[in-house]
Amino acid sequence: MMVFKRKNSMWSDVSPTGAVSDFVSVWRSSGRHRWRFVLAAFVASGSVLSLIIREEHRAPPRLPSITYINSWRADRSDEEIKASNLAFQKIKEDRAREQAEAEEETKKLYRTLGRISGMDVDKIERDAAAQRAAEAKAAAAEAEHAKAVQAAAAK
Repeated sequence: MMVFKRKNSMWSDVSPTGAVSDFVSVWRSSGRHRWRFVLAAFVASGSVLSLIIREEHRAPPRLPSITYINSWRADRSDEEIKASNLAFQKIKEDRAREQAEAEEETKKLYRTLGRISGMDVDKIERDAAAQRAAEAKAAAAEAEHAKAVQAAAAK
């Protein structure tokens, strides 16, 4: 590692083997009471760590902020409300029509791509229509069954 090789680094005088040998020499020269000091160090460290581990701080959750948006005047008349509802309904219908036109244009492009690729597009469309019809029939049968079960349960 280049961190330990630089000339002016604070790690230049650190040697792991020297640290281990220093620890061994201090351990041997500490006398017969060294185990008491080791035990005291472990008890003190363990006590502090157990206090830290058990400690729990939870902040109370932030209250939700509610923003009220007034989209219209509160003093509108019924005629104004009906007029705005009709205008919004017209916008909604225009968007739905534009969406349907865009989907039809996309289908037309995919049909053209399928024909160019050599696919039988008409057969694919017939199969898809048959599958949709079968799914609709199954959904209708399921709804009829649910009605029958409700009617039987009501009796």
